Amino acid sequence: MCCSSFLKIMMFIFNGGIFLAGAVILGVGIWVQVDRSSFLDILDEVEDSSSLSQLANVSYLLIAVGAVLVLIGFLGCCGAIRESKCMLLTFFSIVLIIFLIEVAGAIVLFVFKDVAGELLQELEKNVQKSIKNNYGKENQLTSVWSNTMKELKCCGYRNYTDFTNSPFNSNGLYPAPCCNSTISAEKCNENEAQHSNIDGCFDKLLQLIEDNALVIAGVAMGIAALEIAAMVVSMVLYCKARKDR
Repeated sequence: MCCSSFLKIMMFIFNGGIFLAGAVILGVGIWVQVDRSSFLDILDEVEDSSSLSQLANVSYLLIAVGAVLVLIGFLGCCGAIRESKCMLLTFFSIVLIIFLIEVAGAIVLFVFKDVAGELLQELEKNVQKSIKNNYGKENQLTSVWSNTMKELKCCGYRNYTDFTNSPFNSNGLYPAPCCNSTISAEKCNENEAQHSNIDGCFDKLLQLIEDNALVIAGVAMGIAALEIAAMVVSMVLYCKARKDR
């Protein structure tokens, strides 16, 4: 009886962890879905960016995995409390499938983290061409880039020179984010932009991708450990319930 109670408590703790981790992944997926608009707007203005645009759809995968983990956590807790063989076996089967998917997903995530820089680098010429030809002339592109630079605190794709000879640069000025915050937009000329030396958005985007990949990978590893422990405990409870009946 004491052992059974202990296993139930452990099962409840493990599934509580899975439930919370699922809620975190679900939250990250929703955040990525809401925040991806500016990134997609930039890519829409660039030729040959369809392959990278598809990567933004990872938010749907995160939302789906998060929702399933929340459901699994709830199912595991109920199965442990009621000692339902059906619920425990269903829980074990679903967790095993999710565990295998997570292992495959973790491999893809680590590979993508290394490939992301190459994909962004391939877009460099097309993005710079788009900026030089259209920034300051096309309202949508100008607005998207201005908002992106303001949010990420970056300038151009690589640096301020991306705006040289663009329609916006016809009067010798550069976008305000290309200069230090102490310098007004009316005084952000080439000399000030050069001295400010603001990082390009390429580096910021790459850092953003890498940071998110590490956070997701860390959460996934924690979930995997909880899932293994939960599967072991669920099988012990299942076998015990089977003997008792």
